[in-house]
Amino acid sequence: MRRLPSWATAVMSAVGLIAAWWITSVTVFANVGSGNTKAIPTPVQVIQDFGEIGFHFYWTHFSVTLHEAALGYLWGNGLALALAALVMVVPRLEGVVSQLAVITYCIPIVAIGPLLVLIFEVPSKGEPSGTAVFMAGLSVFFTTVVGSLLGLHAADKASLDLVSVYGGNSWTQLRKVRVVAALPAVLTALQIAVPAAFLGAVLGEYFGKVETGIGVAMVIAQQALNSPRVWGIALVSGLIALVLYLGVGVLTRLATPWSKGAAS
Repeated sequence: MRRLPSWATAVMSAVGLIAAWWITSVTVFANVGSGNTKAIPTPVQVIQDFGEIGFHFYWTHFSVTLHEAALGYLWGNGLALALAALVMVVPRLEGVVSQLAVITYCIPIVAIGPLLVLIFEVPSKGEPSGTAVFMAGLSVFFTTVVGSLLGLHAADKASLDLVSVYGGNSWTQLRKVRVVAALPAVLTALQIAVPAAFLGAVLGEYFGKVETGIGVAMVIAQQALNSPRVWGIALVSGLIALVLYLGVGVLTRLATPWSKGAAS
């Protein structure tokens, strides 16, 4: 039996989900919502709201959140990669770095968020929020540290011994052997970090003191009981996170063809 191509399966799945959403929104969930609010709108209502507010509304808010997510992504992953590399040069620090990563992963967001709001200054309209940037960086740190350490430790022992025999130190082993061996794991961790950074930036905006961004736009829509707009923002957010995730995945396959058995 001939298998369908992956793109065809994806299209069929998307069409099926939209059809199920449409049918349930006018049947099973037709009366869901407080008062006269229709909490689950139809796809047509979401599209109509998008047409009413226009592309400019989404661009204004999403551009700020994407800026925050990008800054947090760079800072969080940069620090994680630097610490993972430092562990390879100074192995005694591995316990400290691992514990630090676990601590950042276990910190309750609802506990640290209000503190960050007090620490960072209120951004000007259209400027990135320090709270959102910090939350985005915090969201990616653990995954990248763990993935990087696993990849760096996966280096071939014979290759490491060969570098040592020729007088190379830990730094030489890192540059010549470990970095190449760790690339697939590191790039996979960076791919997972993309939607995590985006989500972290949105959560950072939820704590307030911002005038522009996805978080504040969604809060305003929720307070106005505008369910089509809430759904529209949520769907566009998911679509952007998916596109960025797949984009980094393509770069990963191009950068490390050997990890999939492809010819370089």
